[in-house]
Amino acid sequence: MIFEQLAGNLIQGLVLGAIYGMATMGLSLIFGVLKVVNVGHGAFIMVGAFVTLWLFDALGIIPIFAIPAALIIGLALGFICYYTVMRRLIKAPELASLLATFALGVLLEEIIKLIFGSEFRGYNWAVGKINLGITVLPFTKLYACLGSIAIAVLLYLWFNKTRAGTAMRSVVEDSEGARVCGVNVDGVYALSFALGIGLTVTSGVLLTMFIPVGINPYMGGPYTLKAFVIAVLGGLASPYGAFFGGLVFGLIENGSYTLFALLPNVEPFALTRFLSFVMLLLILLMRPTGLLRAK
Repeated sequence: MIFEQLAGNLIQGLVLGAIYGMATMGLSLIFGVLKVVNVGHGAFIMVGAFVTLWLFDALGIIPIFAIPAALIIGLALGFICYYTVMRRLIKAPELASLLATFALGVLLEEIIKLIFGSEFRGYNWAVGKINLGITVLPFTKLYACLGSIAIAVLLYLWFNKTRAGTAMRSVVEDSEGARVCGVNVDGVYALSFALGIGLTVTSGVLLTMFIPVGINPYMGGPYTLKAFVIAVLGGLASPYGAFFGGLVFGLIENGSYTLFALLPNVEPFALTRFLSFVMLLLILLMRPTGLLRAK
């Protein structure tokens, strides 16, 4: 019985891990190009969740069609944040960018709280389930997983098949050399930050498709912590490493929850969060560059 439950939770963890991975790609992209750690990461995920909720409740638009809207809003937010704040901090000490991204996250949380209130919200988009024998997987979760994979593949093709993607990779390798070759480095920085935020906001849509409840202005905190663990797991500056790191993290999180539930007088969810930080510590000690080096 326990093995069947573990196998079912691992399948659920693999689906959730794909979403976690996609949610972390924006964080890794921004760090890889701009060397900026976005500690306000979870607040941008929260924005995507509220975009989904508002479109569903107010306009009746199903979550899967909220993905392009969230991407556009995220790109716009990214460009606004870059040209108003981050552009001035590219060459500043790391602490300045940390404080700036933290402030942006707090600002977004308070704006959303002012508009929507602080209460927990959710929505119900029932489109059926598929019975796999060892677990039941709602189609909403399956759509979220497939959407995450599709976005990751499109990002890979964009990086490797377009001039903008090539320019971005050249800036990562040598920003001064790219500038000498005629690349608009400041434009690449702006596009990279906007794309990273766009991916992060879009991931908020996918996360609500997996967990459509608990939407509130301060929901982003736990996702920020998980994103840092996943980013370090996969290589902090590698978006593709982040995606595969998310898969590994999803498997470990859901698998460990099943095992922790067997222990008496413990709270399994709290232990899975503790395990996340243990993983982060061990990875930093044994392989600080993560599973995949930045490319």
